[in-house]
Amino acid sequence: MTSKPVFTISLDFELYWGVRDKRTAEEYKENLLGVDKAVSKMLELFKINDIHATWATVGFLFFKDVADIKDNLPASQPQYINSNLSPYTDLEELKEVDRNLLFANKLISEISTCGGQEIGTHTYSHYYCLENGQSAKEFEHDLQAAKNIASRNKIELKSLVFPRNQWNEDYLSILNKMGIKSYRGNESGWMYKASEGKGENIFKRAFRLLDAYINVSGHNTYDLLECKTTEPFNFPSSRFLRSYSKKLSTLDWLKLCRIKDSMTYAAKHNEVFHLWWHPHNFGVNTDKNMQLLTEIIKHFSHLKKKYGMVSMNMGEMGCE
Repeated sequence: MTSKPVFTISLDFELYWGVRDKRTAEEYKENLLGVDKAVSKMLELFKINDIHATWATVGFLFFKDVADIKDNLPASQPQYINSNLSPYTDLEELKEVDRNLLFANKLISEISTCGGQEIGTHTYSHYYCLENGQSAKEFEHDLQAAKNIASRNKIELKSLVFPRNQWNEDYLSILNKMGIKSYRGNESGWMYKASEGKGENIFKRAFRLLDAYINVSGHNTYDLLECKTTEPFNFPSSRFLRSYSKKLSTLDWLKLCRIKDSMTYAAKHNEVFHLWWHPHNFGVNTDKNMQLLTEIIKHFSHLKKKYGMVSMNMGEMGCE
């Protein structure tokens, strides 16, 4: 077991499947189409600086087209009360959607062959574990389908990120059954408490936004040994990396200081700092976002030299 502080990164790789509302998907189209460029730049930066990361990937992204998905449906599908949450209800319509918004097999291959990068799972269908109507059995079937398509691509899944951070304690035994060793839990504090869509409100979002710039919830760093007392291992998030916003750009220095301060705290106390974001967050304003990420990586390099901080993905932490 390492006694060194750890810097870990996880990315929620979902493309269209995470923004399925048609209006939202149209608003995010530029972000989604910019993912290839953004991922290439991230991988280049990670490779130069030996940064290890987990890419929690929606299973649908492995396919080549909608017909391929329909040939590989899970044994049962989520019966959400809000049927709009299910991608299975409009698969036929998606034949008209740009495949670059839906599939990323080539990009997944590029990521998986880059040193230190782990392909994890973001479930098969971007499954919502706290929404009304769905069941543990349906989640198990979804996860089995995710394992099947990953295995078809010679990838063994060891780590999971719950979509929309809806981690469900009742489902953790299913992760064990499926051989998933670790998952990303949420930061501590009421504003980060896992909830279904209706549980998200303007107050929680407002305090999370404030917390991105000012230390409201604490550093949210963790002792690796304590994270590994129970399987599957919970490696909670420390901070969401908010992407560049022209409206808030004058506060970017505060956002960067907030992250650096927590990284330094983790380094000094031999703890884990867990940073996460979505690849499509970097799909627009890519250069601005990469500048911010580069500053974070430079700070990691400083902490590596001064405190022996190491970069590990979630799978590596689970095996350490």
